Parts: sequence; C-alpha cells; structure tokens
Amino acid sequence: MPTSGRRARERASTRERIIEAALHILENEGTTALTIRRIATDVEYSAPVVYQHFANKDALVLELVGHGHRLMTAELQQAATEPAIDRRLMLLASEYVRFAGDHPHLYQIMNGDAVDADERQRAAAPTIDVLKDLLTAWSDAHDVVLTDFDEACEIIWGTLYGIASLGHLGTVGNDRARRLAQQALQTLLRGWRTAARPERA
Repeated sequence: MPTSGRRARERASTRERIIEAALHILENEGTTALTIRRIATDVEYSAPVVYQHFANKDALVLELVGHGHRLMTAELQQAATEPAIDRRLMLLASEYVRFAGDHPHLYQIMNGDAVDADERQRAAAPTIDVLKDLLTAWSDAHDVVLTDFDEACEIIWGTLYGIASLGHLGTVGNDRARRLAQQALQTLLRGWRTAARPERA
C-alpha cells in the first residue's frame, strides 16, 4: 500500500509538471510552440512519458481548456463576494475581460476550435454557472422576470466574449475593453429592467 501510494503521488506530480510546462509554453510562446516533444524537453522527460499521461496533443489541450476555465471560475467567484448585486455583475464583466487580456493564448484555446463544441461547453459550464447565479440574484433583487433566462445568459456571455476578444487582440486595448464590457452589461441590465416595468395606463 505505501508503495502504490507513493507511485500515485509521483504520477500525479509528473502530470502536474507536464501541465505546468504546457501552460508556460502556451502563455509565453503561443499555440504553435505547444508540442509534445517541446513539453517533454522542458520537463526533462522523454516524449513517451508525456504520452503515458496524455494520449496526444488534443488530450493535453483539452486539459488546458479545463484548467483555464477553472482558473477563470475561481477569479470570477472573487467578484461574487461583492455585497451589491449590480456591482457584482460589473466586476464579473471587468474580470472576465481582464482574464482574457492576462492570458491571451490560454483564452484563445478556451474559446477556439482546438476542442469540439461539446467539450468546450462542458469545460465552460462551471464558469457559466457563476454568471447564472449572479443573474438570478440580480433578477430577484430587482423583481425582473427574464422571458428566457438561458438566452439572457447567452447574450451576456456573447457580449463579454466579443468585447474581450477586441481587448486581447489589441483592437481597443484591455483597459478600454474592461470599461466597454461594464457599459455594455449596464445597458443590457437597464433594458431588461425597463422591459419588466408595467406599462402606464
């Protein structure tokens, strides 16, 4: 039992080193530099050792996509500690865009076609759940019944994605993109509140 436990820890440690090396290469050199051979060199293992943990590059990229969403979720959850719900949503918008600017290559594979749409959706589910929880709290606080809640979440998600893309691609710069994301979200929320008011006789 002690021997098997030690081997399991060593295997987990090796896997973690591989993931850390892959993230380092991705963040500093982009996707073109991300190869099994390069990762093996950086962690001073042979390529077959890497293949023991990841069947191919696609499997490794899928792990990185999941890692990216776990990291983003943790950062967005920090914004969720803000007491005022409107402020919480503004922080979510800002932090989402900031993440894209701080991790451009990771953000790219999280949202690109490196993995198929179903896998992307599964990986993104915890992050989207943060948004859903905040939007539920906002609609309850303002007594707003959204006609299609899931569609409202997709509108917010798509808006943030588009503005974040403008930021991390350098079109408007990340700081401005963060402000634009907050303004866009304010506009959406204001529109939903207005639409929910009963018409005056």
